[in-house]
Amino acid sequence: MTLAPAARLIAEARDAGTGIGAFNVVHLETAEALVAASESAGLPVILQISQNCAEYHGGLAPIGLATLALAGAAATPVAVHLDHAERPELVDEAIGLGFGSVMFDGGALPYDENVRLTAQVVERAHAADVYVEGELGEVGGKDGAHAPGMRTDPAEALAFVRETGVDALAVAVGSSHAMQQRTAALDLARIAELRSTLDVPLVLHGSSGVPDESLEAAVRTGMTKINVSTHLNGFFTRAVRDALAAQPDVVDSRKYLRAGRAAIVPEAARLLRLFALRTA
Repeated sequence: MTLAPAARLIAEARDAGTGIGAFNVVHLETAEALVAASESAGLPVILQISQNCAEYHGGLAPIGLATLALAGAAATPVAVHLDHAERPELVDEAIGLGFGSVMFDGGALPYDENVRLTAQVVERAHAADVYVEGELGEVGGKDGAHAPGMRTDPAEALAFVRETGVDALAVAVGSSHAMQQRTAALDLARIAELRSTLDVPLVLHGSSGVPDESLEAAVRTGMTKINVSTHLNGFFTRAVRDALAAQPDVVDSRKYLRAGRAAIVPEAARLLRLFALRTA
């Protein structure tokens, strides 16, 4: 199987009325687990590497090239995506490494500055045939995400898409990053309004805090790319804790990291199947 472009996977999901899972890579064990989950479910997946992840590894190239290699060798379609890049130069590096899609995150910037920088990123990325996700309406911390004002305005979103040329748009509709409890309440009416206003796929960030039934409803209402990180990290960490508790004298890190890696696979596969349920 060759490396799949996110553009194709997202378009296929949108055309089918389904969603596609976009799961964050933290380290190599995560990437291996996510590829295994894709193969187990028989469904495509998008592997995301964030700016924070690149910084943890001392640069984008080490973890990026390893993830690209895993994706290219997978038995199912796997795309590699740069997530939450706040520095345009990191986007340029990802394009040079062979990433097929990137997200430039200007959501915290003033609108005009977000438009200006995102449009510049889009111009360079499209010249390299790379798909671009933008963000409008900051998806913040747990408290802020539930404030009435933390929503993407559909009219502003339409103007943003037209002015920047982004291929997909991450929107603020009630989810929040890094939630460990699945209690977020999504604004389904706002999702429907955004879906009817925009002609680009919608992206749901902060999906770890959203319960299954709300994720299903979000896909039915118009979300296509569903991002998950913290929820899966919890499975990894709990399994590592259990393995260390069961083997307190272990010193070979592979013995407990293996347990963490294995714990992600069934849950990630389950989410892929959940998102892929046809809505019609």
